[in-house]
Amino acid sequence: MKKFFLSIIAFWGLAFTGMAQTHFDSKVEFGVRGGVTFSSVMFKPSITGTFGMGYTGGVTFRYSEENHFGLIAEVNFVQRGWSEKFEDLPYKYQRILNYIEIPIMSHIYFGRRGRFFINVGPEIAYYMGDKIISNFDYTNTSGLEGFHDKSRRTDQLTMQVKQKLDFGIVAGLGGEFSINKKNTLSVEGRLYYGIGNVMPSGRQDVFSLSNQLSVAVTAGYWFRIK
Repeated sequence: MKKFFLSIIAFWGLAFTGMAQTHFDSKVEFGVRGGVTFSSVMFKPSITGTFGMGYTGGVTFRYSEENHFGLIAEVNFVQRGWSEKFEDLPYKYQRILNYIEIPIMSHIYFGRRGRFFINVGPEIAYYMGDKIISNFDYTNTSGLEGFHDKSRRTDQLTMQVKQKLDFGIVAGLGGEFSINKKNTLSVEGRLYYGIGNVMPSGRQDVFSLSNQLSVAVTAGYWFRIK
């Protein structure tokens, strides 16, 4: 974790040093963003899971210059997790994992009033708790008709999240439109890939891997303060 934070500090320091040596006009903006997420957990051994829907929203800070480059830092609430897939069976199960996430991203854009942009960078997230939505007793599935077969695993239904801190990489594509000099609207699609395991992953544990994958679709509003 220490190396992770040091690398972020070094990245910001080098980026701002490079910007300070140029003569481009700069902009400082604060904003808000919100939208929906579609996420899953990639277990190994695999489970019969699929993507589950959640929500995300937060505040964001952006420093950018006229050389088509900037930096973005955000603090967001985000819901990740997964849903179980039951084919034609009448069962439903979704595990929603709640996080506070802090991504720090490079911001590359093209255009003036109407822009296309790319965001990419590292992220750290802290686990705040979870919620299970189910129409059956997931703690006792032995009597459920048609529930069990050779390919279905059930350990993940009741397993507790072990890693409170999650690290990953985010990358987004989007566009924005400047209403005037101070106000801008934006839309973005963003992919998150988690590096760490969510569930226990020791030699004696059921799953050797349980990293997260999610897609967020958001709308945002920016207000220029400089």
